[in-house]
Amino acid sequence: MRPIRSVRTRLLLVVVTAVTLALTAATIGFNLLIASSTDGTETSTLRQRAHDERELMRIVNGAPAPTERASDPLGDTRIWIFAGNKAIEAPRAHPTTALVARMLAHGPSRFVTISSTDERLFSLPIVDQGRRVGTIVTGISLSPYEQTRRSALVASLAFAATVLGIAVAAAAWLLRSALRPVATMTQQAETWSEQDLDRRFGFDDPHDELTRLGFTLDRLLDRIAASLRHERRFSAELSHELRTPLAKLTAETELALRRPRTSDEYRRALGEIHDHALQLARIVDALLAAARQEASPLGIADAVAVARAAADVCQPLADDLGVELDVAEDAPTVRVGVDPDLAERILHPVLDNACRYARAHVQVSLARSDGVVVFSVSDDGPGVGADEAESIFEPATRGEAGRRTGPSAGLGLALARRLARSASGDVEAEPSAAGGRFSIRLPAA
Repeated sequence: MRPIRSVRTRLLLVVVTAVTLALTAATIGFNLLIASSTDGTETSTLRQRAHDERELMRIVNGAPAPTERASDPLGDTRIWIFAGNKAIEAPRAHPTTALVARMLAHGPSRFVTISSTDERLFSLPIVDQGRRVGTIVTGISLSPYEQTRRSALVASLAFAATVLGIAVAAAAWLLRSALRPVATMTQQAETWSEQDLDRRFGFDDPHDELTRLGFTLDRLLDRIAASLRHERRFSAELSHELRTPLAKLTAETELALRRPRTSDEYRRALGEIHDHALQLARIVDALLAAARQEASPLGIADAVAVARAAADVCQPLADDLGVELDVAEDAPTVRVGVDPDLAERILHPVLDNACRYARAHVQVSLARSDGVVVFSVSDDGPGVGADEAESIFEPATRGEAGRRTGPSAGLGLALARRLARSASGDVEAEPSAAGGRFSIRLPAA
């Protein structure tokens, strides 16, 4: 047989089986109790009737003499009185019953059940002065007792069937109600696609184990959705950041191979290719650092050393563009709770951006406030508009201000913000028409 896959059906079968076994055992026990009770009633009635008759009986000349009959409350017993083999008194009875009663006139006190007539007989010897002078035989019809047993059996079976039906209906309703959240979640999940990252089961107020399961699954889906968004953002950033240096690398190699060139021209081309290769390596390193940092942010760095190291990396670009790049001399000695290399990679794209947009000067300053180290990068360029203060941090998005040409680190503001947020910090642009100003906040150590 194929296994039953429905949990609700399996649970219902378990409940039905358990209730059926319990009712079967109860029904059997009840009917055995009724049978034992009626059997005890039969024997006690026969014995009591015989003893009552013996107490009222007189012995005349060594033989039992008939006397006034004791009242029979049930009116269903019959009495034979024997003096030896002679029946002094005998009721009307079936020949088979009369024959068995005569046989009981001899022998010890005992019970005999006659199946053919559905009767039971009991014999009680009559003893006078140590000598047996006769026998009292009482008989009773078993039909009323058997009818009682049959009625009890039918009633108990009907009761068991009713209870079983009620139990099955109640169990089915209870299981259907209890498992309804699971059915709802299954139907919802079947309609979702891989694009439905924001769909949830909606158990915001769990009240039992299954709704708590739905609530937990919603939280799990939140983490999975965040992970998927992270991967998509990583792919988009990787594509965006690598596109320009790869294009330059390809163009440089194609230009160098187009015709024979002098050794100086080849040296210059190889230098350009080398620079672009280093740029690609920095981009890949930064992206991998972001992924590692989001998994386990650790480390401590000197904030001033980080600012100067990032400025040193950007100094060649500033020199090419004729921009003065300064780190405030009076910067306080503070430490950030971020790995030095990661802190530099967060600051570098912002400095690179400032150098490209500045007219003549870029300034880096530091401050500490409420457990946060703030790097402020300002330039005298066109500034950032209020409508683009957030959009410039999106991958493949640039502001409306003009750009200067020249080699680019290619890391981008989007990656800088992502790296900062992975370290519990942030990067923000302050809208201003008087010049660009960015704030990089990192946790203080």
